Amino acid sequence: MIPKSPNEALKPERVPDPPRRSKKARSQVVIFLNFLMTMVVMVALVGAAVFYYALSTYQKPGPLDANTNFVVREGSGIAEIANSLERNGIVEDGRIFRYVTAVHLGYAGSSNGRRSLKAGEYEIKAHASMKEVADVLESGRSILYSISMPEGLTVRQMTLRLAEDTILEGELPADLPAEGTLRPDTYKFSRGTNRGEILSQMHAAQQKLVDQIWERRDPDLPIKTKEEFVVLASIVEKETGKDDERAHVASVFFNRLEKGMRLQSDPTIVYGIFGGEGKPSDRPIYRSDLQKETPYNTYRIKGLPPTPISNPGRAALEAVANPWRTKDLYFVADGTGGHVFAPTLEEHNANVRRWRRIEAERATGAAAGNQSNEVVDGQPDGEDAEKPTGN
Repeated sequence: MIPKSPNEALKPERVPDPPRRSKKARSQVVIFLNFLMTMVVMVALVGAAVFYYALSTYQKPGPLDANTNFVVREGSGIAEIANSLERNGIVEDGRIFRYVTAVHLGYAGSSNGRRSLKAGEYEIKAHASMKEVADVLESGRSILYSISMPEGLTVRQMTLRLAEDTILEGELPADLPAEGTLRPDTYKFSRGTNRGEILSQMHAAQQKLVDQIWERRDPDLPIKTKEEFVVLASIVEKETGKDDERAHVASVFFNRLEKGMRLQSDPTIVYGIFGGEGKPSDRPIYRSDLQKETPYNTYRIKGLPPTPISNPGRAALEAVANPWRTKDLYFVADGTGGHVFAPTLEEHNANVRRWRRIEAERATGAAAGNQSNEVVDGQPDGEDAEKPTGN
């Protein structure tokens, strides 16, 4: 160190000049790249903020106050679905639903994606998030409706039920299936299902059921064709609604066929007069109806009618395929919803008189008058019930 005088020590020292920037640093390209870098960072930050907002909105509870049903039409694109969801107040922002769902499903609105929102009607829970809504629509677990076809309905009556259902769509075919070829059952379907589809299911199901039961039939049956089998099953179906006595009723008809007796089944009279439309509920069967010449009147014809008179269910088909082995030739109502059977005409007439007494006890004078011309269970009313028939 060199000693300085006081004057020299008090003098300010000279500050060195700042370093000069290189020509390269002052280049316009570098300035532009710096600007571009700054913009990229800013855009990334804004994008991250937007993505976070969209994702949080997509996953938070939605605006729906109560459960509702939402329909996705066949062929609807994700944009159409998103707009419809927003219009119905199910999602808060259709655009967020559209774009985030597209990413979630792995496609950007393309129908070629492996995953998609499926057509159908869905139940959307109250306050469901957009993600929950998308999961429901992707699952394909749409709301199922059902239509029931009881045993013993005709084809006409079944198709009328299909036509009256407000959830099903489309027209029924002009040529309806043959009588006896539709399976009575409960059929489930989603909104938008075509009526023809249900009809095809009913036809295929009955054909399969008849084939299965026919293969397991008693080999000693006096009927030899599958068509005759369904015809007799349709009569048994209409004669009794009790599963535990259908095989007994079937045995009566088989015994009559083997003896060459007429079947004398009231439901065949009804079908011959009214066809598949069915008898009006306030229209009794009159004694004069027994004499009407129709191909179905088993009081007039021998053997089976030309076609089934209804669509028989499994129980009736099983009963005819494997009937009881009895000697009974007659049956009449027993007053409890079932029937009492008899092997001889004398026993049957006693059963008929017993049934008449039950009717008389139940009926008022007016009701008894209305029933004086009716037919009960294969036997004419009044005096004719005690006369031999079918010989």
